[in-house]
Amino acid sequence: MIRFGIVGFGLHAEKRMMPAFSLSKKCKVTALSRRTREKAEESSKKWNIPLAFDSAEKLARSSEVDAVFVTTPNNCHLHDVLACLAAGKPVLCEKPLAMSAAECREMVEAARRAKVLFGVAHVFRFEESVLRLRQRVASGEIGKPLLARSEFHFFADATHPRVWLHDLKVAGGGPIADIGVHCIDSLRFVLQDDVARVSARGLHDELSGEMESAAALTLEFSRGALGTVLVSYRAEYRTPFVVVGPTGVLGGEHFLNVEQPIALELRRGGNVVGTETLSNNLAYVKMVDAFAEAMENKTDYLIPGEEGWQNQEILDAAYRSLGSGKAEDVRQVKRG
Repeated sequence: MIRFGIVGFGLHAEKRMMPAFSLSKKCKVTALSRRTREKAEESSKKWNIPLAFDSAEKLARSSEVDAVFVTTPNNCHLHDVLACLAAGKPVLCEKPLAMSAAECREMVEAARRAKVLFGVAHVFRFEESVLRLRQRVASGEIGKPLLARSEFHFFADATHPRVWLHDLKVAGGGPIADIGVHCIDSLRFVLQDDVARVSARGLHDELSGEMESAAALTLEFSRGALGTVLVSYRAEYRTPFVVVGPTGVLGGEHFLNVEQPIALELRRGGNVVGTETLSNNLAYVKMVDAFAEAMENKTDYLIPGEEGWQNQEILDAAYRSLGSGKAEDVRQVKRG
């Protein structure tokens, strides 16, 4: 049984991670940290977690912690990941991995030097909807992919619980960084291809200020497909996902959610000719179990730090494109 410590125990840990760990047969939570000892002890008592700390360093030094899950705000990831790696603890870090590709590189290189497992928590790679779509696209069911689209929208005003979403110095960007990275990673995973170039356009409003409140990205994949990512903090929650080929269309509405069944539809000639119903309700459980298995078996984790780094290179290129008004090349990360 792998014992996890959660750094930055907050809304995400309470809503998503603790329910997942409660269902896991391979790992459990033995420690948490928050910004103050008082808040940490409050959460510790609420969730019956044995150990409470007020820093990543203290948590990582605990002999009761085998691995660390970093869930702090984006601008804290670099410090917290490096602190845990320095203590020799395997680290699973939330997305986006960092504030820049340079920070991602620093993390990955530190993990390599320490020879410690380091992964990024792109949970959608563990969703049944995404895995099944990947399999069916790879089988040639709709021919070679031509176009693909992933959207992610939710309403985030000034009252949103993650108040730091609207602070550029903490978030690193608006919905492109926060939820666009989910869309980008899922498209890369489903198409099994790399993004060579990206174009981006954004919208701004009074609340978003210098950050985007909504955006549209065009991704040029290396094997010729075009991908579109649409994200917004000013629309109702929805996550449609579609892949278009010469002989059909595969995808569905609410595709990336973990709370309700997903209908994966095959369309030909404009008509739905097949529907497969799938559930993503165990995606978070599968993610932490996969990391625990990689530790126990001394094998690779499905989403190593290099994948988070590559996604950040795409994010960085998207933000360069917002500024330049031109398509920007994506630097490719050397794996391994």
